[in-house]
Amino acid sequence: MSVVAFPQNITTTKFAEIMRTSTESNQSPEYDNLKAKLLDRSALIGVIGLGYVGLPLAMTFNTAGFKVQGFEKSPQKVDFLNDGVSYIQDVPTADVAKFVKKEFFSASVNFSKLKDCDVVVICVPTPLAKSQDPDMSYIISALESIEQNFRKGQLIVLESTTYPGTTREVMLTRLEAAGLEQMGKKFECGKDFFLAFSPERVDPGNPKFNTFNTPKVVGGVTEACGDLACIFYSQVLEKIVRVSSPESAEMVKLLENTFRAVNIGLVNEVAIMCEKLGIDTWEVIEAASSKPFGFMPFYPGPGLGGHCIPIDPSYLSWKLRTLDYTARFIELANNINSSMPAFCVEKVAHTLNADRKAVNGSKVLVMGVAYKKDIDDLRESPSIDIIHLLKERGAQVHYYDPFIPEIAYEGIEMKSATWSEKLGAEYDIVVIATDHSGVDYAALLKNSKRIVDTRNVLKNFKSEKISKI
Repeated sequence: MSVVAFPQNITTTKFAEIMRTSTESNQSPEYDNLKAKLLDRSALIGVIGLGYVGLPLAMTFNTAGFKVQGFEKSPQKVDFLNDGVSYIQDVPTADVAKFVKKEFFSASVNFSKLKDCDVVVICVPTPLAKSQDPDMSYIISALESIEQNFRKGQLIVLESTTYPGTTREVMLTRLEAAGLEQMGKKFECGKDFFLAFSPERVDPGNPKFNTFNTPKVVGGVTEACGDLACIFYSQVLEKIVRVSSPESAEMVKLLENTFRAVNIGLVNEVAIMCEKLGIDTWEVIEAASSKPFGFMPFYPGPGLGGHCIPIDPSYLSWKLRTLDYTARFIELANNINSSMPAFCVEKVAHTLNADRKAVNGSKVLVMGVAYKKDIDDLRESPSIDIIHLLKERGAQVHYYDPFIPEIAYEGIEMKSATWSEKLGAEYDIVVIATDHSGVDYAALLKNSKRIVDTRNVLKNFKSEKISKI
């Protein structure tokens, strides 16, 4: 099979130009048919998983003129979307309503509609089991739905973060077998169907980078698979970065977040060391950041949160354990980062002790429970661990978060306190765990007895009330 070699780092406009002027030969009818549908935007796009990754992706394809069929197992989410209501902070309700009204977008719990889709993108969660092994159940469930409705000519793209080898070892093997069951002969990847991995790169609440302008890494099982996956994404995204295989694309995602996890682990340990040395961690980082080369600032905090950084490195560590190798940096960083909530609680205890108070019986306000500023996402939030640890030590714990009015998560059921300038006065100590914008920190400081600031949000204030990590 002859395949045109396309550049690895190209803009969408340039890629489209190359595709329209290329002289490919000896491609399969399925390849040619799908390519034509992608270029004239008549292809129906299926997105499995309409969460923080899938829903923005669906809206991006809608904006470019593609029709999208979304799939969700939650009837409540499906009803919301089909009523034109968004439950994702980065997706305006107006956008969902517009595309539902135009009949460009619909959501369904009926996965048999996958048979109608020309491209199927899997955007489901990939959490860790309690044993710290990858929980592949969501991917397997999506794959089973595809298998039951599989047909020739489809492009399947996995975006869910996973360990290197998943696309080829799990997805490819099962899809080939599904073709054999349905058609009586084995489907050939790169000819009868097409398979690729393209890691999601979503940063909730980021005002600068979104689905459209974040470079898209793509790795196909075959050259033809990679070509079609690049054509697919190039229709709507600003830049495509092609790699040689799905394994490389899977590793790209893990490297990105392992890099961050390890460096955050380093700076969290620096914070612990500075605490023992009586040095201001934040002053040290700020001064080091003045170096114009050879240094990139990372910042300490109460722990890691979100759907990527606390989880993705463990996927890589698990994979390497199966190959009898210990990913030492990853495991050390994980140990340090996972200890930070306890370090913060010890800081609370030490600060209360200066006022001759114990944690047991003290009233504590946790400011912010989202895992990062200005979003409504609780996933893996270190604030939850802090609340648990404070409660275990007998504290009366409340929280305030303008983005999360109530919590029903990991055994905690609470409602947010109501903001007032004198809110801090009601508590023995306040812990700033998430540095949301829009909070009047000057008023909080003025009316609080003590504050443990884990985010350096009070850096411009000088007060004996403030303790930092």
